[in-house]
Amino acid sequence: MTNGLVLFIEVGLIALLLVLAFRMLTLVRNDPFVPATSVAFADSAPQSVTVQAANRLSSAQGAVGHGLDKCELITRLHILLSIQERDCREKGLELETAPNAVKEYVAAWLYGAACSLCDKSQRHSDALVSLVSQLASRKIGLRQPEAVQVLSTLTASSTWLACFRNGMEGADYWSEHRHIPQAYSLYGAITSNAFI
Repeated sequence: MTNGLVLFIEVGLIALLLVLAFRMLTLVRNDPFVPATSVAFADSAPQSVTVQAANRLSSAQGAVGHGLDKCELITRLHILLSIQERDCREKGLELETAPNAVKEYVAAWLYGAACSLCDKSQRHSDALVSLVSQLASRKIGLRQPEAVQVLSTLTASSTWLACFRNGMEGADYWSEHRHIPQAYSLYGAITSNAFI
């Protein structure tokens, strides 16, 4: 009796793992984001690195366009925001405990960085706004509806727009040099464009 029950549970677990693997494969294949920055790296990267990246992209995504996929975009945004968050903390600005206005500037900066890192066809899409607002909600504590409101109305505030532009410039520079100059950093964008 117990052996039969154990066998039944094992078969059920194997079936669930197979369903999970199938679901993961279908989600990866149906991902709406197309890669974006491999073309930006193609000009400055050595030929062998460019060929390796192209082979990896073509094997992973078939005939899909160039640039970053959604997972890589999220990873880069997490890295970028973590670096900038640490920089702000070292200079005395705690983002998680900052007023909502400062968190809105962070969301605008992060959205600029996301627009820079994703494919041009995905810029200003609802999917990108949703992704950035979720990330801002998790990392800095800005409520998601507030983040969506900021990202949807960037031109309503010159400070939001300036932070957005600095985020784009900073992410462009970071993609090539792996650091962000103070002029385009999150802390620089907030302190030079807003009175805090």
